Amino acid sequence: MIPDDVIEQVREAADLVGIIGETVELKRTGGDYRGPCPFHGGTHRNFAVIPRKGMFYCFVCHESGDVYTFFMKKLGMDYPTAVREVARRVGITIPERSGPTAPDPREPLYAAVATAADWFARQLRESPEAETARKYLESRHVTMEQAEVGGLGFGPRGTAFLDAMKGLGLREEVLLEAGLVVKRDDGSRIPRFRGRLLFPIHDLRSRVVAFSGRILGEGEPKYLNSPETPIFRKGQLLYNLHLAKHGMRKAERAILVEGQFDVLRLTLAGLEEVVAPLGTGLTDDQAALLQRHTPHVILLYDSDDPGLRATFRAGDVLLRHKLRVSVATLPEREDPDTPGKSKGAAALDETLKDAIDILDRKIQILTRRGFFGSLPGRRRALDALLPTVRATADPVARDLYLARVAEVAGIRKGTLEDEVLGRLDTARPNVPAAPKAAQDLGTIAPIEKVLLLVMLSSDAWRARVLSEIDRENFSSDLYRSVFDALAENSPERLDGTSARALEELQGTGLGVATPDDLFAWALNSIEADRKSREIALLQREIDLAPEDDKLRLTLQKRALTNERNAKRPTWKILESARRKGAPGS
Repeated sequence: MIPDDVIEQVREAADLVGIIGETVELKRTGGDYRGPCPFHGGTHRNFAVIPRKGMFYCFVCHESGDVYTFFMKKLGMDYPTAVREVARRVGITIPERSGPTAPDPREPLYAAVATAADWFARQLRESPEAETARKYLESRHVTMEQAEVGGLGFGPRGTAFLDAMKGLGLREEVLLEAGLVVKRDDGSRIPRFRGRLLFPIHDLRSRVVAFSGRILGEGEPKYLNSPETPIFRKGQLLYNLHLAKHGMRKAERAILVEGQFDVLRLTLAGLEEVVAPLGTGLTDDQAALLQRHTPHVILLYDSDDPGLRATFRAGDVLLRHKLRVSVATLPEREDPDTPGKSKGAAALDETLKDAIDILDRKIQILTRRGFFGSLPGRRRALDALLPTVRATADPVARDLYLARVAEVAGIRKGTLEDEVLGRLDTARPNVPAAPKAAQDLGTIAPIEKVLLLVMLSSDAWRARVLSEIDRENFSSDLYRSVFDALAENSPERLDGTSARALEELQGTGLGVATPDDLFAWALNSIEADRKSREIALLQREIDLAPEDDKLRLTLQKRALTNERNAKRPTWKILESARRKGAPGS
C-alpha cells in the first residue's frame, strides 16, 4: 500500500488543470476552467475543472472526482496505478514495499458508500419525491448546480434504495456494515436515510465514507449521521477537511462552524478554509487534525447562549493543541451563513477581520454583563476565565493570558498563577455527590444508565442530552445501542437484549431525583473521566521527558488532577478501592 501522506503529497503537487488540459480543451471561466466533457463526448462546455477544490465535475453526465479519479475513469487504471502515474508526472518517488500486499478488507465498504453517494445524488436531481429537497435548497439560496458540485443527495422513503443497491450487486450485509441500512427486530432491513437531504462526508483521501442527513419536514433527530463503521470514525474527521486543507495552508487559518449548511454557504461565498465537526462537540482528534494544517482557528458559531457555550468548549479543546484561537462575532439572531447569503462576501470578510482572541471575547461578554463591578462578580468572572487559561498548552500564550486576566480582575498575577497551577492551600469546593437515584443504581452509579434515564424522562430532555452527549461517551455496546435507538426515535428496532435493557430502564424511572440533578452529575463525571485520560497521557509524557521539561509537565498534571478531583471529590477513595480490589469497584 502507498502511504497516505505520500498520496496527499502527490495530489497537492499535481497540476490538475494541466493534466486534464492534455486531453480536454479548457478555457478559464472565473476561478474555474470549462470544456467539453471527455466522458460522455459532449461538445458544449459543461465540464468544469475547479483548481481550488482539486476536483472536476460534469453538469450533464455528473462524472466527478480528483486527479486520481480522472486517470481511473479515463484510462481504466486502478487506484495505486493512478497514484503512481501522477507521481511520475510531478517527479515524486513512490516508496516501494517488498513482498505481496493483501487487498484492503474495507474496500467493499468504500465501494458501497461511493455507489450510494452516486445514487443519492441522482435522486436529488431526478426523483419527483425529492422536490421537497430541491425547494428547501432553493429556500436556502443554493442552486442545483451548486448542490451537484457539493455532491448533495436525497434519500427517499420506501425500499427504492435497497432495490437499487441489490440491482447493482451489493449485498445487504455490506450495506449494513457500511451503515447504509438498519436491522429491525424481526430481522428485516430498511434504509437508514429516509426522507432526508444528504451531505456526503469524505476522509482525507477524498473518499466518501459516510453521510449526514437533514430531515425535511417534521421529525427527529434533525440531523442523522452514519453510525461508526470500519471506515468512519465521527470524532476523527471534519466535514469538508478533504477540500479545506488546501485553503487552510494558503490562508494560514481555518474557519470552524457548527454545521454542514454553514460550510456550504461560506464556501459558496468564496472561503475555502471552512470545516465543521460532525454533529457533536469538537474532539481532541479533530483539533489535532486542524493543528496539522494550520496554526490559527477562527470560531464562527451562533451568538446565542448555546452557540457561545459551544464556542468556548471548542476553544478550550483547540488551545490544548497549541492553536491560536479567535472568535468572530455575528449580529444577534444571525447564523454563520447569513452574512454571505444576504450581504455578500464583503460582509463576511468584515466579520472575520473583526475576530478577537477567545480570552478577550470571554472578557468582553463578562464586562458587558457587569461581572467586574463587584467582588462576588469578579470571583465568578475568574471561574469563567480560568478554564481557558488552564487549557492553553502554549507557555507563552498562557503567560499572556495570566497577565491579561490579572489586569482585568485587579489581582496579582502571582496569586492567579498559584490558583491555575493548584498551589493554593484552599479547602476543597463543595461539589454535590451523585443524587440518591443515581447511587441506587449500583455501588458506583453507571453514567451511561443515568443519561438514558434522563433521556427517557421527556422529549425535551432527550433533545437536550442529544445536544450535549455523543454516542462515543457510551463504552457499553448494550447502552450505546439503546442510545442510538432513542436518538433516532426508533426503539422498535432494538433486538431482544437491548429491548429488555430499555424496558428495565423504563421501569426504573428517576425516583425522587430531578433530571437537572442527574444530568449535572453525569456531565461532571464525564468531564472527570476525560481529565483522568489527560492525566494518564501527561504521566506517560513525564516518564519520557528530559529533566528540563519534567517540572513543567508535573505542574500541569497537578493542576489537571485538582480540576478532576473538584469534579468528582470521591475520586481518591474510589482509586484506592480499585487498587485494593474492593468488590464493585
